[in-house]
Amino acid sequence: MEINWEQLRELITTLDRTDITEFSLESEAWKLNIRKSDRGQVVTAVSAPTVLPTVPEPPALTPEPAVANKKTVDIISPMVGTFYRAPAPDEPPFVEVGDTVQRGDTVCIVEAMKTMNTVEADTGGRIVEILVQNGQPVEFHQVLMRVEI
Repeated sequence: MEINWEQLRELITTLDRTDITEFSLESEAWKLNIRKSDRGQVVTAVSAPTVLPTVPEPPALTPEPAVANKKTVDIISPMVGTFYRAPAPDEPPFVEVGDTVQRGDTVCIVEAMKTMNTVEADTGGRIVEILVQNGQPVEFHQVLMRVEI
C-alpha cells in the first residue's frame, strides 16, 4: 500500500487541531508515527522494514489557485467535508453564478468535524460556475467554483 501524501497532510492537520498527542498506523510496507512534542509541534516519522522506493516530494500545503484556462480560476476545497452555499439554511447563498467577488470574499463553507470553515475567493472576478450542490460531500482539492478574471 503506497502512502497518499495528500491524505497524510490532511491527517496531520486534523490531528494538530485536536488534543490527541500520538497516533500510529501500520501497513505491510510502512509504519507511520505522528506525535506532538512538548511544545505542541507535530512530529511525523514514516519507516519501512526494507528500503523505501523513491517517493516524489509532496506538493505544498497551500496550493496556488488552479488556472482552468487563461480567463478562469478554480476555487478549490481546502479539506474533506460538506459543502454549504449559505451561512445557515434559512439565509441566502454567499454567491450565485454571475455575482462579482473580490479577493478574500467568502464564497462558501466546508464543514469538517462539526467545524464550519469559510472558503474565500483567491482572486477577484465573476462567478461563472458552481460545481457542487449544497450539502454535498467534497474532497480535498476538489474544484468548487470557477471565477472569470
